[in-house]
Amino acid sequence: MDDRIKAYEDRMKKTYEFLEGDYLGIRAGRANPHVLDKVKVDYYGTPSSIQQVGNISIPEARMIQIAPWDKSLIKDIERAILASDIGITPSNDGAVIRLVFPELTEERRKDLVKEVKKKAEEAKVAVRNIRRDGNDALKKLSKNDVSEDEVKELEEDLQKLTDRFVKDIDKLMEEKSKEIMTV
Repeated sequence: MDDRIKAYEDRMKKTYEFLEGDYLGIRAGRANPHVLDKVKVDYYGTPSSIQQVGNISIPEARMIQIAPWDKSLIKDIERAILASDIGITPSNDGAVIRLVFPELTEERRKDLVKEVKKKAEEAKVAVRNIRRDGNDALKKLSKNDVSEDEVKELEEDLQKLTDRFVKDIDKLMEEKSKEIMTV
């Protein structure tokens, strides 16, 4: 692949990887420690992720257990979880915090699928914007020392790349939607 197209491929790949990470944070009825990735705890004045201040485990399919290294952090961790948008109320026994994930209702599943589709559409728009940027850059090339045929070929390569990433995003969206509806 031409180096002039490679940069756009890298940007599209980052968009896809961002979407994958975003999907990890969407809970599908079973416990997934990635829902805590964006939750920050005030650890002696420094915002820290929960993974940095305690051990996260999944003792049951619908439960996450957090054992903080420092027991004095239990209240801070609970406060951070309550302030986040994961929608789960933590409980603790003085040593560990438990997050119990309720069964998803049919209505909640449909809402989650809508959210998944919305995020996929945003990713596809981002990929198309990258293609547009690439096409603009290629048009500028044609004014310089590059033949029109070569520019056409590069534009076709960029379109194929765009089509591939849009297809991959659609596939990822279908997999996540299916996971949500069948849990």
